[in-house]
Amino acid sequence: MSLESIRNTSSPPRVMTGKPEDGNAAPNLDAERQLAAKACGGDRAAFGTLYERYVDRIYRYVYFKVGNRAQAEDLTSQTFLKAWDAIGDYEWRDHPFGAWLFRIAHNLVVDYHRSRREVLGLDDATRQLEAKASRDDARPERMLAELISMERVRHAIGRLTEEQQQVLVLRFFEGLDTGEVADLMGKRRGAIRGLQFRALSALRELLHREQDELILS
Repeated sequence: MSLESIRNTSSPPRVMTGKPEDGNAAPNLDAERQLAAKACGGDRAAFGTLYERYVDRIYRYVYFKVGNRAQAEDLTSQTFLKAWDAIGDYEWRDHPFGAWLFRIAHNLVVDYHRSRREVLGLDDATRQLEAKASRDDARPERMLAELISMERVRHAIGRLTEEQQQVLVLRFFEGLDTGEVADLMGKRRGAIRGLQFRALSALRELLHREQDELILS
């Protein structure tokens, strides 16, 4: 089964407005369980519905981890193709179907970083600035400052533990609430709050340390 056939069996893509549609912010677990059961039985339309529900979230998660749009699109495609290939082995565990997809995406990202070093080269930065300049009227120095700031945060987050990275990306870049993150990561809400606190503390320390090093250099 190709990714194109998955798209063709799903409903038309929706424009993301920032305001969740009814039932989309916290998917009804019973309805999602039924969709997953149908997909496990080979129902492409059911899997297509799950694809539409999670493809944007998986893409944003992967993009933050790899920092390259083309690579993020490829890894997102691989995530859903691997999920379809293994759908017969999927078991419902009272967590959103997305928890399984995020685990697949996470493993693909780990494999990607094992195969190559994660470096934002000068050419890549220049292309990003040129692309943004072609769309925006912002001053070049402001765009460069934004790019450097984003890259510093992304680099610092990359130095946290895998669980700390995941909770920060899901909470603050994906906009999921504590309960949703708990479901996706298979943890209790209290554990997620503790993990988030430790992650933010570690991130703050890393950013302050990097700032101090810049001042002294």
